[in-house]
Amino acid sequence: MDNNLIFILTVLVYLGSVLLLYKFFGKSGLYAFAIFGTLLGNIAVCKCVDIFGLATTAGNVLYAATFLVTDILSEKYGKKEASRAVAYSFTIMVLWLAGTQLILSFEPNANDYIDSSLKVVFGLVPRVTAGSLAGFIVSQNLDVFLYHAIWKKTGSDKTRLWLRNNGSTLISQLVDTVIFTFVAFWGVYPQNVFFSILITTYLFKAIVAIFDTPFMYLSRKIRPLTDH
Repeated sequence: MDNNLIFILTVLVYLGSVLLLYKFFGKSGLYAFAIFGTLLGNIAVCKCVDIFGLATTAGNVLYAATFLVTDILSEKYGKKEASRAVAYSFTIMVLWLAGTQLILSFEPNANDYIDSSLKVVFGLVPRVTAGSLAGFIVSQNLDVFLYHAIWKKTGSDKTRLWLRNNGSTLISQLVDTVIFTFVAFWGVYPQNVFFSILITTYLFKAIVAIFDTPFMYLSRKIRPLTDH
């Protein structure tokens, strides 16, 4: 399948999944997606792809979708619950880093065939995860802060939902992209590829942020089947 079509499909699948998890599991479903998104995103971001003729990473949509999660939590449950999702995801990312390195520390059996592949993927994990941790903790907390700051300035009218949703996400994702890209990829790729990845990573995250606006409005109408 064409990369461009896959990009569009992943936007719909991931953003739609956020709403489905919220519908069936309430805020627990949102916490689950936040953790899922950060974990799989750490692997997907290692893959460099071309989308609409631009070099970027495969993890952009997935990671960008986690900002929809914190915005829904901010909108429906308040700042405390949004910050809780950030804390959960951050903690799991630390455990993920430790776990992957413990796996690599085992000496493989003579018949093992996957160790070299794991080293290729998990070998980048410390640097990628360090970048993710730094970018994630700064940008997600900034997103929560900005969301509520904009809310206080503009009021809770649903017609201004697009402003607090896009305003907080576009700014925080720019911060995240700069921090993550420099920590994870500086020196890994040639400079022209590196800056292309930096620019296009933010570009595609911004596109997802704009696309998630109708999903944000839909979330206001959802009444979860359970909310424990």
